[in-house]
Amino acid sequence: MREASTARKTRETKVEIKLDLDGKGKYDINTGIGFFNHLLEAISKHSLIDLSINGSGDIHVDFHHLVEDTGITLGQAIHKALGDKKGFRRFGYATVPLDEALVEAVIDVSGRPHFSTNLFDYQGVIGEFNFELGEVFY
Repeated sequence: MREASTARKTRETKVEIKLDLDGKGKYDINTGIGFFNHLLEAISKHSLIDLSINGSGDIHVDFHHLVEDTGITLGQAIHKALGDKKGFRRFGYATVPLDEALVEAVIDVSGRPHFSTNLFDYQGVIGEFNFELGEVFY
């Protein structure tokens, strides 16, 4: 069973995550940030990872701390659930057409840290969510 629970508490945020990598895409997500919830739900649904996230923080100031700490905590949970990675495909990729975008993702869970994106090429707000926070999350 590839399941994990993690939590992170700082002066600005509190995040608790439970996940099952071998799930069915069920989710229960509450961060207090509507569009961010939507993005996390989409990750769960399309990856078939069961995901429970409860997050709170100083979103009355801005969303940065909660988005960042959710990303950190989710990464820790995935790392924990992968364990020794036996029986797991190391590489994955997908190209997905969305309404106004073509999204391409390539993932390598080898353990060597690297992240590359063009999210900073885009600016603006979706609802109350600053687009630049996408990179902060990942």
